[in-house]
Amino acid sequence: MSAKQARAKLCALTVMAKAPRPGAVKTRLSPPVTPSQASDLNVCFLRDTAENIAGVIDGGAAAGLISYTPVGEEALFDGLLPDGFALLLQRGNGFGERLLAATEDVLACGFGSVCLIDGDSPTVPPSAFEQAVRELACPGDRIVVGPAADGGYYLIGLKRAHRTIFEQIAWSTGTVYVDTLKRAREAGLEVVELPLWYDVDDAATLEILKAELLGGIVPHFATQPGYPAPHTREYLRALDSRTKPSLQDVDD
Repeated sequence: MSAKQARAKLCALTVMAKAPRPGAVKTRLSPPVTPSQASDLNVCFLRDTAENIAGVIDGGAAAGLISYTPVGEEALFDGLLPDGFALLLQRGNGFGERLLAATEDVLACGFGSVCLIDGDSPTVPPSAFEQAVRELACPGDRIVVGPAADGGYYLIGLKRAHRTIFEQIAWSTGTVYVDTLKRAREAGLEVVELPLWYDVDDAATLEILKAELLGGIVPHFATQPGYPAPHTREYLRALDSRTKPSLQDVDD
């Protein structure tokens, strides 16, 4: 089998990511954390998501990519990704344009399918990624969507670059998922839904993440345990220990 034929059998698990520069990423987490800490968390999210995906890749049916922005910041990803991951520059203006362009560019590389994955959900259960890969390997056109608790989605998987899926969507609102399903139905596409999960993009969802990783409290909407996200867990533990009052503070 040639390299081209082998790639055509793979699903490209592609993380949509901004280069982790303080003040440019996870800005809605500041406060409660500082811009520098928000950037550190972004790095942890990226490392955990990539390592989660790497475990799925070991099954032999997928490959790992990072669709990144902006141009010129490639060095900020050095040392963050598992072996075998490749960088692919994002293009387009609005979010919908970038998602469509990433789909087109990944499929143009010869992959049989693509999953676009957000970088804000470090504890997505590995089984969700595995299910997406399996579904996209089945005969027939379809899309796979992982709904997020805020009304968006943490993953969308396609075999073809369906422009309509990314048009007429009220991006950054609580109707993104519903809008996407509507557009898919209008296009006559089969939709496979993954388990509900959540994005970490504000103080409230950061508390859910802390409860999950530091307290072992599975989110109330979850049907299965999440990925342990060791980099994020250790950073949150260190951050938590620094923000707790010392005994001297209490005595005073």
